Amino acid sequence: MAQLTKKTVELFYDVVSPYSWLAFEVLCRYRSNWNLDLQLKPFFLSGVMEASGNRPPGLVPNKFKYMYKDLSRLAEYYKVPLQPPKNVAEVMFEKGSLKAQRFITAVDMMNIDKTEEISRQLWMKIWSKDEDITLPESFVDASNEAGLEDAEITEALSMMSTLPVKNRLRAYTDRAVKLEAFGAPYIVAHVEDKEEVIFGADRFPILAALIDEHWMGPVPAKSKL
Repeated sequence: MAQLTKKTVELFYDVVSPYSWLAFEVLCRYRSNWNLDLQLKPFFLSGVMEASGNRPPGLVPNKFKYMYKDLSRLAEYYKVPLQPPKNVAEVMFEKGSLKAQRFITAVDMMNIDKTEEISRQLWMKIWSKDEDITLPESFVDASNEAGLEDAEITEALSMMSTLPVKNRLRAYTDRAVKLEAFGAPYIVAHVEDKEEVIFGADRFPILAALIDEHWMGPVPAKSKL
């Protein structure tokens, strides 16, 4: 029996974005259901926002107030343990995610099999446990939870400030900008010879239609929570 060709879907994301976490978990759950070649592309959201001229929801008072309510509803619907930190503005706009995205990039370049779990653990720290993800010890803790070896953690910490890591992160960010990204999550589905782009964590029925699959809700039967 011929093996079905996997369907390539790229996810451009930043752990500073809670909506990216929702999309990330759903796509990971659907990987086997939809036979996905899911390609995780950590990028720098602030760079995309600046390049596109977009404004974060946190800078629009009514959007900021709505976001708290929205995230609470979505966390329950998508079954993701998302809980906004006490000071969202500080987390998103003062501390930012550049160091975290560089660390994820370093792990991705060193051991791509760990990219998914290190990303998840950093989301857990910032958007569930309200912990600072700008500190080296946070990267160590997240790495231990993700199953990295001590030597891998040391290597990733040393790599994160190097030019190859910075260039990779910039390359993914630039590619997203060329795809006309303006925020995160930004999903790219490869359909025949086209790149179909989808923004946000609430358009999975559209994605399913594009790749000729069925949306079965946030937790499909074959997935693991």
